[in-house]
Amino acid sequence: MTSFRNILVVAGAITASTADAAELDGVWLRDDGNARVRIAPCGDKVCATNLWIGDASKGEAVGDKLVMTLSREADGSFSGTAWDAKRDWRYSMTIRATEGALTTRGCLLGGLLCRDVNWKAAE
Repeated sequence: MTSFRNILVVAGAITASTADAAELDGVWLRDDGNARVRIAPCGDKVCATNLWIGDASKGEAVGDKLVMTLSREADGSFSGTAWDAKRDWRYSMTIRATEGALTTRGCLLGGLLCRDVNWKAAE
């Protein structure tokens, strides 16, 4: 299921308050150096879009988006569901934000197949 890895290349639209989601705003680099995404407000949500993909052989492209519906949790993380519009896939998503870093966790098949991806803020 190699395309599952590619789903996590992009982040998406977050239905949390703008103040809550503000720490997610910015340009983020995936830990393997193969993706650069921008997370920013779009309408009443916050969207992340692929700005650059190093290896497009797995189907990811500049401009791809992942749309997430997330809520702020008591521990400060965001959790909810995500939708990959390109593939029409839905899965669960959690994002943990720290100073200059994000960790995303996406799961398919009711949590049977999950993947964590680390991101650092672009300079």
